[in-house]
Amino acid sequence: MLVLTRKMGEVVTIGDSIRIKVVEMKGNQVRLGIEAPNDMRIYREEIYIKVQRENQIAASWSLADLEKAVTCLGADGKE
Repeated sequence: MLVLTRKMGEVVTIGDSIRIKVVEMKGNQVRLGIEAPNDMRIYREEIYIKVQRENQIAASWSLADLEKAVTCLGADGKE
């Protein structure tokens, strides 16, 4: 892991298209501004972990599970 020290307003550049700027510091919190291509997903780690968990659960559903869900929702997709 690369560990850097940055001051307010300073930037870290990753590759040619990602810039991370320190935009505010308050107590033990730092606000970062991130410039990256629109097609790049950027998550806070706790959100990323949640998304990954939900994707794993969804991928583990069987066809029978999906059919039950459709049946519960009804033919028009509404309860």
